[in-house]
Amino acid sequence: MRLYPSKPDKVYFYATCLIDMFDPQAGLDAIDVLEANGIEVIYVEKQTCCGQPVYSSGYDDDSRAVAKSQMALFPEPYPIIVLSGSCGGMMHHHYRRLFKGQPEQGQVDRFCDRVFEFTEFLVNVCRIQLHDQGEPTSVVMHTSCAARREMNVHVTSRALLAQLDKVELREQAYESECCGFGGTFSVRHPDISQAMVEDKASHIRATSSDHFISADWGCLLNINGHLAFEKQELQGYHIASFIKQRTTPRVIASQDTPLTSTQRDRL
Repeated sequence: MRLYPSKPDKVYFYATCLIDMFDPQAGLDAIDVLEANGIEVIYVEKQTCCGQPVYSSGYDDDSRAVAKSQMALFPEPYPIIVLSGSCGGMMHHHYRRLFKGQPEQGQVDRFCDRVFEFTEFLVNVCRIQLHDQGEPTSVVMHTSCAARREMNVHVTSRALLAQLDKVELREQAYESECCGFGGTFSVRHPDISQAMVEDKASHIRATSSDHFISADWGCLLNINGHLAFEKQELQGYHIASFIKQRTTPRVIASQDTPLTSTQRDRL
């Protein structure tokens, strides 16, 4: 069982390459949530991929090279908050395996101890208390396989949503089943992946939820792509953005004050 530290004053923020490429707003929303809880957030611009795709393809030497380049970016002893359960699992668990028996093992273990997935950090380190500012709504959640097995993101995500008293969490059938993404799996086995995402999208739609969220953008990319292919209006987004939206007070402007695009989206 993991022992959690007290809430820190500063953290490093590891956005992940998928957030950087496909949904940078989710990264900004996560930073806003952390800063609203009195934490200074440090973003290192040179961060890239955590190395999971090459690792899952069996290239340990290349994986170690990627891991070394990433670990070197975070020299101070601050916690490292990762905006993906699968990337968090790679950095917290699998970096240890890569360097087991290597001269760097002790240094790597200390680095891995500092890695926390975003929802895990909010619940178990910050012990955050959310105050729902939104209207009554419903949501369905998907948790990636790696995030569920390695970082217990399904537990901490549910704990956060349970604090939002006007949000109804609806459960999809076969919730723990994979969406078919699996990083390189979807490339190597496209037909199997397609069948899996068809099932997952069908189960999500069957809940008739207002919102669909996940803590992993790889799964969101896969499921959203299929929903768009089916011409469905429902599109998923990151739990960090959902929390930011639900905990930000609604802004009602006077007739003389035009709304920003962000404010209009929240109304």
